Amino acid sequence: MADTGTATASQKRDQPSLARWLISGPPLLYLIFFFAVPTLIMAFAAFRYPGDYGGLAPLFDDAGALDLTLESFTPFFSDFVYTAIFLKSLLFAIITTLVCLLMAYPLALLIARSPQKWRNLLVLLVILPFWSNFLIRIYAWMIILGPQSALTRGLNAVLDVFGFAPVTLLYSAFAVIVGLVYVHLPFMVLPLYANLEKHDPALLDAAQDLGAGAWQRFWRVTFPLSLPGVYAGAALVFIPALGIFAVSDLLGGTGGIMIGNVIKQQFLDSRDWPFGSVLSIMLTVAALAAAGLAALLARPRRRAHA
Repeated sequence: MADTGTATASQKRDQPSLARWLISGPPLLYLIFFFAVPTLIMAFAAFRYPGDYGGLAPLFDDAGALDLTLESFTPFFSDFVYTAIFLKSLLFAIITTLVCLLMAYPLALLIARSPQKWRNLLVLLVILPFWSNFLIRIYAWMIILGPQSALTRGLNAVLDVFGFAPVTLLYSAFAVIVGLVYVHLPFMVLPLYANLEKHDPALLDAAQDLGAGAWQRFWRVTFPLSLPGVYAGAALVFIPALGIFAVSDLLGGTGGIMIGNVIKQQFLDSRDWPFGSVLSIMLTVAALAAAGLAALLARPRRRAHA
């Protein structure tokens, strides 16, 4: 009887462990095969020589030794052109994140404080652009920002009244920022809404009873409680905005080129896979650093007790 009881207790301990593996196993395998393995292949390719006709040179030389090099890292650190493009991509991603935050926070707050019967509809309207093709939406912005569009002609008419020279909206840094904000705005709204919806209204009522005004209640109660949503939304916007290339390719032209465009050019046009891998590594490091910073900032802080 004792052996039977011991076996039953062991089975009960094994069941939660098996359940955890069944739940976490598929996502873990997915990340290993579709993120970790390609990243390792890309990192290894950065130390290879480029092939004579593009791609990668043979892994072993004529003597049978590994043919590895650090030459592909030299252009990134010695040629300021690539560094400048990388810094410009960082600047575009930061501006996009800040603009998305300024636009998304009031909208998310409005949705969170709307009656329950309207919230699902408002959230649906936020994600509605995802129902159409990404390129079609970008082409629509090409029409909106084009030189013959009503927006451009109206703006230039106003500038002409005040004596300023006409401007071109399309194929500029402004067009790239507009496209990036448009594409990534829902990724900022949804985490903020998920956070703001959970706030207890009693906290605001208590602050009001203590004499806090509307702005004081927002800055002292609502905003600090929403910081985890701010950090999550910032990571979801900053990371893809840093490496995207379709928006800058279609709306920015040569003046709005980003690091993602250079990586695409190295792999598809120049076929310099080792240098393209180096740029991809730098982009991955920046993205992981941003994700780590967001996770660190979103971690609950424990107050030291005296």
